[in-house]
Amino acid sequence: MNLLFVALLFFTQPTTVEGTWVNIDDETGVEKSEIVLYVEAGKLYGRIERLLLPEDQGKVCEKCPGKDKNQPIEGLVIVNGLRQEGNVWTDGEIMDPANGKSYDCTIKLDDDNTLNVRGYLGFSFLGRTQVWKRKS
Repeated sequence: MNLLFVALLFFTQPTTVEGTWVNIDDETGVEKSEIVLYVEAGKLYGRIERLLLPEDQGKVCEKCPGKDKNQPIEGLVIVNGLRQEGNVWTDGEIMDPANGKSYDCTIKLDDDNTLNVRGYLGFSFLGRTQVWKRKS
């Protein structure tokens, strides 16, 4: 009986957002990059691990501000400082390497293998959402 309880407890634990995710362009539906999400000091961060499109290989972030300017996009931290509120990560930023702009960000685990990543300015309803899929 106790073994069954432990097994059920193990299999019903919520899945973490930590891991490698494939972001999918919300306009074209094309898989663009692999992003590693990780928690450090209780906050969520995300680093571009790999660019998937051949034409993006070796690109640098020309429009990024500060220390990220002209740095390789692969290895760039684009998700910064989100804190967890229940099943949502919020109150941080996501940066778009295409234009160098940062946006408020909310990340929610839709299911074990799907994230909804919302970037917005000021008000959550004034933004856009991308779907990221867990890399298998």
